[in-house]
Amino acid sequence: MHNPDTPLHPALEPFQQAILKVSPIHGIYYEQCGNPSGVPVVVLHGGPGSGCTPMQRRFFDPAIYRIVLFDQRGCKRSVPLGCTNENTTQHLIRDIEALRIHLGISRWMVFGGSWGSTLALAYAQTHPEAVSELVLRGIFLCRPHELDWFFYEVRHFFPDAWNKFAEFLPGDERNDIFPAYWKRIFSNDASLALAAATRWSNFEADIMSLLPATPNASSPELEAAAVIGRARVQLHYLSNNGFINGDDILARIDAIRHIPTKIIQGRYDMVCPPCTAYELHQAWPEAEFTMVPDAGHSAMEPGIIKALMNAVQSFHPR
Repeated sequence: MHNPDTPLHPALEPFQQAILKVSPIHGIYYEQCGNPSGVPVVVLHGGPGSGCTPMQRRFFDPAIYRIVLFDQRGCKRSVPLGCTNENTTQHLIRDIEALRIHLGISRWMVFGGSWGSTLALAYAQTHPEAVSELVLRGIFLCRPHELDWFFYEVRHFFPDAWNKFAEFLPGDERNDIFPAYWKRIFSNDASLALAAATRWSNFEADIMSLLPATPNASSPELEAAAVIGRARVQLHYLSNNGFINGDDILARIDAIRHIPTKIIQGRYDMVCPPCTAYELHQAWPEAEFTMVPDAGHSAMEPGIIKALMNAVQSFHPR
């Protein structure tokens, strides 16, 4: 059991790291940590495009859990980096299931935040028999109005951050951000692609937390290829509404209503505003809903950490 005075469980190293070939094009990096005979949990990272991090291992008691993390197609240590061919939510769902079968796991807890919550819901609705519990944070359903908020309306709260994001573009392109950034991030000019991808990634980082001093869940400085790869995958998914219908996910809650679920949401989340989490809970009142009163979007804010760890521990107390 974790010490309440220590926000996360101690750092730990994987007992396995490997690449699973999931298609003729793609291989996904995965790792396992904790107890090889423990309760299986799979962590679905956000982004889209980000990749898993060592901090994400530490939400789980390593004596209890067999912790599985992986980088989604095109992300971080998966190969090829930044590849958007054969890369949709439906492909990712198949990859999660292929990984579960590869590891010989019958059912597992699915833990995901932000884009990871989107993918967790889509996976669970496709393979409910494979999911023992769900822990969801910062709910995101990739609907057009949610994307409009993030890329345009959030400027009412973060005018300085939005201006830094938009001023990279000529004035006549700032009202249509997706194609404007797309042609730069996917440019063959490596210096232009890096500059655009850096500005793209910094925008989210600037509005991630309630307080600027809160540590970010992101890894340290990334190499240029990783910055560009992350931005390309994210643009690819968000330009296509995540290759899902968010309203359809809400309409299909009956498929997963029986799965024990905890929903964690920061009250002042500016990336994925609370209205989406609230809408999910209204459709699914059986799921336990926690609105953290002093938190934004980052999983590394103290209130979010506490709520996530309590949710995980409540399912399998030591």
